[in-house]
Amino acid sequence: MNAERHEDLAALAALDLLTPAEQAEFTAALAEHPELAAIAASLRSTAAELAHTAPAAEPPADLKIRLLKTIAGDASAARAPIVTASRSTILPFPTWIGFATAACFACLAAYFAQAYFNQSALNSAFRDQQNLADLSLRSTKNQLAAERLIAQRELADAAKRAGDTAALITTLESRLAETKQQLFAQGTLADYKIATLASLLGNSPQAVAVAIWNPASQEGVLTVQKLPALAADKDYQLWVIDPQYSIPVDGGVFKVDPTTGEGRLVFHPNRPVQTVAKFAVSLERKGGVPKAEGPMVLIGP
Repeated sequence: MNAERHEDLAALAALDLLTPAEQAEFTAALAEHPELAAIAASLRSTAAELAHTAPAAEPPADLKIRLLKTIAGDASAARAPIVTASRSTILPFPTWIGFATAACFACLAAYFAQAYFNQSALNSAFRDQQNLADLSLRSTKNQLAAERLIAQRELADAAKRAGDTAALITTLESRLAETKQQLFAQGTLADYKIATLASLLGNSPQAVAVAIWNPASQEGVLTVQKLPALAADKDYQLWVIDPQYSIPVDGGVFKVDPTTGEGRLVFHPNRPVQTVAKFAVSLERKGGVPKAEGPMVLIGP
């Protein structure tokens, strides 16, 4: 049932013009829209006030005679004129004014009822828009707060990684200095190849290694830091890249401490090395392979 039908029923109820079917319909509408009772009451009050503004109607001149005859018992004589008059007599002018006033009132009541429902619908739409705006604002605030927390956490993690990397570089520099002192004690440092290997691992970018190679004795030392621990069936394998060979030269396999990721390998390549172009470390199956198969994890000039 729409709002316009509600307004019509409320206007008819105010004038006591509802049929039995319309009365049942209006009662059902009241259960769903209690505000209709207030509208009908307001319209009824206005109708009562309008009724007082209509001019007084003079009764027919023969009314008193008919009433006296009825009282005297001459009912048949009294009834005939009344029936005849009710069928033939035209309603007096003041009576038509009353009906016209009631009709105008009904139109006016319908207009104000329509305006009421329109305003109610408009207010409801405004409330819905306000609720949506509030919900959108709260969602935006929550999203900004979450993004701020994530940014702060990422910044703290980056600072921690930077600090760990700086400490690792300091440790490696210290060990390199110690190794240099040992090499000076054994002979000239100019004959040695010293290289730093950088990480190729996305999950361990802090991994780093230092390789020192003595071409005279065909011996070297590899020191690694922050490498991930390996499964039982895997080994890290060192490769020495010499331009005179088509494939890298095997430098041996090693593991690292599972807690710190540190490791050390004294290596002797399985072939004579004349010039070291690069050092590299790959992840291979346990025991190593004659030719690199797994992914490279460290490489250096």
